Amino acid sequence: MGGAGLIGGVSGYDDAYRRSIDEPERFWAEAARGIDWDVPPETVLGDDGRWFPDGRLNTCHNALDRHVAAGHGDRVALVYDSPVTGTVRNFTYAELLDRVARTAGMLRDLGVGAGDTVVIYMPMVPEAVVAMLACARLGAVHSVVFGGFAAAELAVRIDHARPAVVLSASCGIEPTRLVEYKPLLDAALEQAEHRPRHCVILQRPQHPASLVEGRDLDWETAVSAATPAGCTAVAATDPLYILYTSGTTGAPKGVVRDNGGHAVALHWSMSSVYGTAPGEVFWAASDVGWVVGHSYIVYGPLMAGCTTVLYEGKPVGTPDPGAFWRVVAMHGVRTLFTAPTAIRAIKKEDPTGDFAKKWDLSGLRYLFLAGERLDPDTYHWAGDLLGIPVIDHWWQTETGWPVAANCVGLGPLPVKPGSPTKPVPGYDVRILDSSGADCPPGTEGAVTIKLPLPPGTLPTLYRDDARFTESYLSRYPGHYLTGDGGYIDAEGYLYVMGRIDDVINVAGHRLSTGQMEEVIASHPDVAECAVIGVADDLKGELPVGFVVLKAGASRDPADVEREVAALVRERIGPVAAFRRAVVVGRLPKTRSGKILRATMRDIAAGRDYRTPSTIEDPATLTEIADAL
Repeated sequence: MGGAGLIGGVSGYDDAYRRSIDEPERFWAEAARGIDWDVPPETVLGDDGRWFPDGRLNTCHNALDRHVAAGHGDRVALVYDSPVTGTVRNFTYAELLDRVARTAGMLRDLGVGAGDTVVIYMPMVPEAVVAMLACARLGAVHSVVFGGFAAAELAVRIDHARPAVVLSASCGIEPTRLVEYKPLLDAALEQAEHRPRHCVILQRPQHPASLVEGRDLDWETAVSAATPAGCTAVAATDPLYILYTSGTTGAPKGVVRDNGGHAVALHWSMSSVYGTAPGEVFWAASDVGWVVGHSYIVYGPLMAGCTTVLYEGKPVGTPDPGAFWRVVAMHGVRTLFTAPTAIRAIKKEDPTGDFAKKWDLSGLRYLFLAGERLDPDTYHWAGDLLGIPVIDHWWQTETGWPVAANCVGLGPLPVKPGSPTKPVPGYDVRILDSSGADCPPGTEGAVTIKLPLPPGTLPTLYRDDARFTESYLSRYPGHYLTGDGGYIDAEGYLYVMGRIDDVINVAGHRLSTGQMEEVIASHPDVAECAVIGVADDLKGELPVGFVVLKAGASRDPADVEREVAALVRERIGPVAAFRRAVVVGRLPKTRSGKILRATMRDIAAGRDYRTPSTIEDPATLTEIADAL
């Protein structure tokens, strides 16, 4: 089945896309009417490429206050589901607004105002969402640092963001252990040169932390003593948040998101891309430390008047591979958004889908997947299991919302497995060759976006305009460089084959490792895989595949390795020179589920490498090194 219900039908996509490219100012002016403005913008696109430059608004008001004022205060805004603590709690829009206003009052009393930065270093608890919205309420700029970061990485981000206040918690909770946040924060502040005025600590009963007198405040005590704060209107071009890209090396790379364009784009995307209506339950199974959490756990669903789910758990192990399906059934989730890695993890542990069959999933309408390449095998497995449309879509931390997707709210298009469908309205996606010329259909090149970027995308990097230009705009003047390679077919479907540095050169032939991974993933015993290029004296580079088998696969690994190599030779040809596949227990990944291919390449090349701070399990790198 693999995506039932998306074939055929008349779509409004073509008209919307044409208008967004031919008349962008008119198109986004219409979308901007879905947002409450303190000062409505008269200018839609400024000469500098910034959107709604003379408009003023407050993002928190658009996420909370306006829904309460419209009589929807009793609607559930946030569902907190924590299998690691055995907790499920619902917060209505009125309740969430009260908590956010009081937390904003606490920050105001600590001297935080419009333009100040606040670092948020917290686990997946309701207070993390409250903290983000409270900053937005004051016009302050939040920088959420993923809770799993070590002290040194946190220190670098504190020095770069220079927060007036740090908001944190005593601990995070993993399925098999506690993660003590407070000692990590203390160590980071010892290493950092910048000194925030205060740290406010949420004391979790599982492991309370000691507080530093004069610097640290107890969250509950500080909030209960505060009076609610109102919304502060800011310029549409003022920053809402800074988000440092994962795996940062050297100087931090802080993606900036502005208030106005962000609000307009996310509100528009909820209905047009995701087909979600006010009052429906939308679940982005991600983390607030990543861009998906910012856009589609917190801001997007709330600005659209939906119910959003905050899940403190894993796809498997909390307690079993049916964890996601329990959440969907229990809370009436209509739209689920997660990473292909999560689905592959579930498929690995429950290849026949028995755990899904224990739950009533009849209310689930769409499964959206993004964050990495969706292989056709995983696409078909999920579609066959759920009997609903499985929608691959593609975007980046930098863009903040989808670049390419099957926009179900505009009328779904036919599916092509392996493609995230077509560019989303607002994105003029071009495939360019090394000279900057447009590639013909079907020819691989650099995936770029012709300027101006649409609302909601990054206007710059925090405190580093020069690096923004150098990293994204200098290679192809007039275009934003995504860093990915791919092609557009004759029907306008985009295929993203992986990072440009994931293309290897085998005896003069440029080959996509993503294409090889797609072939390997089609093997019936393979749960997931990664292909990297390793140096070869004769051919320059040779591909090596690392393969994880499905749970219950009783095959001899050597047999699978031979079959995988033969499959690549059959599907891609001898030109791939693919002769070596290695079965491993796990692939090295970040906590957000991305495979650490660059680090794997360093290991294969014998280069010194730094264990990324975002890695889920450092032992997986040792396994790769041993396999090589």
